[in-house]
Amino acid sequence: MSARTRTFRVLIAAALWLSGSVLYAQQVEVKVLGDYPGLQDNAEAFIGEVEGRSEQRLRRYVPTAVRQVTDALRALGYYQPTIEWEMLPTELPKVRLTVTPGAPVHIRSVSVTINGPARNDPTFLPVLPEKPAVGDVLNHGHYDALRQTIRNRALRLGYFDGDFSSHRLTVDPEQRVADMELAFDSGERYRLGEVRFTGDTEIGLPLLRQFVTISPGEPYHADKVATLNGDLSNSGYFREVLVDANPAEADDFVIPVKVRLSIRQPRSVSAGVGFSTDVGPRFRGTWREHWINEMGHRRGAETELSVPRQSLSTWYELPLDPPMTDLIRLSAGYQREHIEDVESERLTLGQQWQHELDNGWLQILSMRWEGERFRIGDDPSTTSSLFLPGAGYSKLRADTALDPSRGYRLQFDVTGSHRAALSDADILHVSVLLKGLITLADKHRFLGRFQFGGVATNSFDDVPPSLRFFAGGDQSVRGYGYETLSPEDSDGSLVGGRYLLVGSLEYQYELFERWRAAVFYDRGNAIDNPFDPLANGVGMGVRWVSPVGPLRFDIAKGLDPEFGGEWRVHFSMGPEL
Repeated sequence: MSARTRTFRVLIAAALWLSGSVLYAQQVEVKVLGDYPGLQDNAEAFIGEVEGRSEQRLRRYVPTAVRQVTDALRALGYYQPTIEWEMLPTELPKVRLTVTPGAPVHIRSVSVTINGPARNDPTFLPVLPEKPAVGDVLNHGHYDALRQTIRNRALRLGYFDGDFSSHRLTVDPEQRVADMELAFDSGERYRLGEVRFTGDTEIGLPLLRQFVTISPGEPYHADKVATLNGDLSNSGYFREVLVDANPAEADDFVIPVKVRLSIRQPRSVSAGVGFSTDVGPRFRGTWREHWINEMGHRRGAETELSVPRQSLSTWYELPLDPPMTDLIRLSAGYQREHIEDVESERLTLGQQWQHELDNGWLQILSMRWEGERFRIGDDPSTTSSLFLPGAGYSKLRADTALDPSRGYRLQFDVTGSHRAALSDADILHVSVLLKGLITLADKHRFLGRFQFGGVATNSFDDVPPSLRFFAGGDQSVRGYGYETLSPEDSDGSLVGGRYLLVGSLEYQYELFERWRAAVFYDRGNAIDNPFDPLANGVGMGVRWVSPVGPLRFDIAKGLDPEFGGEWRVHFSMGPEL
């Protein structure tokens, strides 16, 4: 076959494809007069795609199209539209429907009556949805949503036999008014029975019972069942959790709760390679034994390797009651670090008791011993031995875990040592972290961050670098190197500060789904006096919400050259709260 013949066949095929595209283009056009984007969209949705019709068939279709547009307008409260049609003088047969909506129907009354036990249940219907409301333009979707809200709430609270004895939407097109009337008979509220565990599990029944927050005989609530499922799934012990509370199996309105468990493999090993501009490339490895015995004890080891930092740690964990939040952790670790002018080696032995308070705060009481050998600048090496009891309080509230749109984090930590208690120095160490996030109009995100730290001591020279403060870097003041903001000694070596003050404001705008642009302003420093000058940094960046969390790429300018401010690229990942 010659090249000319092949070209001719390609052109013929393209012409046929284009003619087919024209032949099957949309043949009904709807034009709603006035500013009614909702009506326009609804009318086009009701019409759908009308393609491949001759002029004669298209004319026969016009009454159907008019009826569809009429139904579309009625759904949004316009019962007396004027609809005119014309056949357009185009190569492909096409009809245009011109719609004048007319005056809408308004809601005159909304009556909702709850009968049965739910009538006196304060959790059933504390408030009605904002829509529909008296005076609003009638929207059939709002009426259907109100019915579904009542039905969903009944199912969520265990009124499984509930149904509407009356549901009427009365429309008077001439008077342009509508009346809504709903009467719901709830029937008896079902109750939750005893929780029974089955399946393949090495976890003992006493520990499993500690996950249960359901009291036999208490009123059914879907959240109770979901919480039990979530707590068991998030415990880390199980490969699969199935919680079944089927009302069809109820006896005298009491539903048995069946939990089927499949134990996970006892051990897992993971490894990963990452990068940040603070520490460069890094390797992280983790070994975990998810359950050791029927009491749910577990242990693990972790290592992290990067150019400035190498660490190895191990831990042993004992769940308490309730195991979802409370535990005791024993740990030991070694870390070697060389950042800027500071070299240190630290050995740590410690214990933590974690407990969630009734007010939602997470409390961690700890005791640890730290032995550290360090060298700052050209000074000779020094060693320190500290016994450090401490307390930490934190609270995290977010609408979602991976990529929240609003929420906050509050964290307060205090630890200290005394020469009279197995320590080389008297130290009181305090740190505070506050973060907040709010989203407006779905696209505009505002983040705030504030950090404060302080060290009280009668001999700052005896405080090891791990308890001093340094600023600068991806998670601190951008536009400056990692931990390069710090007081200096007489030789110009960075020695760490008594105080830390860092604040940040950031605005993000969603460009596309999972992609955001950001601008920010950071201010802070590690200082010896609260009134010492602070460094400033500004910049812009891009955020991508990956399946494992947000990735951040920033270009920042440090505004204070005397502190080492310059143009810097920052790359990091992790939660924003």
